[in-house]
Amino acid sequence: MKSLKLRWLCVILLTLFVILWYSHITRTGDVSFKHGLHGYERVPASVTSGLQHLALHCGHCAVVSSSGHMRGGGRGHEIDGHECVIRMNAAPTWGFEFDVGNRTTVRVVSHTSVPHLLRNEDTFFTREGATKYVVWGPERNMRKDGKGKVFNALVRIARKFPHTHIYMVSRKKVLDCDRVFQDETGKDRMKSGAFLSTGFFTMILAMELCDSINVYGMIDGSYCSTLNHTSVPYHYYEAYRLDECGMYRVHERARKGGHRFITEKNIYRRWASQGKLSFTYPTWVPQQQA
Repeated sequence: MKSLKLRWLCVILLTLFVILWYSHITRTGDVSFKHGLHGYERVPASVTSGLQHLALHCGHCAVVSSSGHMRGGGRGHEIDGHECVIRMNAAPTWGFEFDVGNRTTVRVVSHTSVPHLLRNEDTFFTREGATKYVVWGPERNMRKDGKGKVFNALVRIARKFPHTHIYMVSRKKVLDCDRVFQDETGKDRMKSGAFLSTGFFTMILAMELCDSINVYGMIDGSYCSTLNHTSVPYHYYEAYRLDECGMYRVHERARKGGHRFITEKNIYRRWASQGKLSFTYPTWVPQQQA
C-alpha cells in the first residue's frame, strides 16, 4: 500500500513539474516552444536558416498607440510595468519616455514604415536589439523570389544585425486578417477599397500573444463625431502634422487606398466585450453583448 501511494505521489509531482515547465517556456518564448505562431515567419539571416515562427507568449500586455493622445498622459511607468509592450511602426520612445514608456517587446511595422527603421537602424536594431519586429505588407513587396523590395531590405538588416529578430506576416495570415475584417463588417476588404491598418494587424497579434491586453492612446469609433472632442496630432511625435480626427475622416471616406480607422475601432469595441481586451487610456466602455 505504501509503495502504491509513493508511486501516485511521484506521478503527481512529475505532472506538476511538466505543467510548470511548459508554462515557463511558452511565456518566455523559449525556442523549445517550437510550434510558435505560424502566421509570423522569421526573416532568415542566412541561406541555411530554417523556417522559424514567432515563439512568444505574454500574460499581461500593453498595446501603445502612436496617437497624439499619448502626449501629456504620463503613462510611461505604467506601460513599462506590463510583461510585454507592443508598439507600432517607428514610433520613438526616446524623448517621450514619461508618456509612452521605454520598453519595447514587439514592434508591428507596416511595409511603408520600413524605410523609417532603416534610416535609424542603429537605434532600432542596436539600442532596441532585443525587440521582435513583425512586418506586414502586400505580396508584391514581401515576396521571397528576389523581387520583393521590402523583404530584400529585411534580409539585409537580418544579415547585418544577426541577433535581431525580424518576422514577416505570412501571405496566408494577411488573407486571414482580410477574412476577419469581412466577418466583422460584412464587406470585402479589397472591393471596398480599404487597406487594413497597422493597428488592425497589431490587435490581431496581441489577441494571439497575450492573456490580457491594456490599450493606450487609442480612441473609440465615436470619438471624432462628438462636438467637444479634443484635437490632437495624428502621431504623438509629430506635433504639427494633420489632426488625428481629420486623418481618420479622410481615410474613412476614401474610395480607394484608405484605412478604415473608425470602422476598425468599432470592431475592437466588440472584441473588448469578450473580456480579454481593455482600453485603459482613454477609457472605453465595451459594447454590450446582445
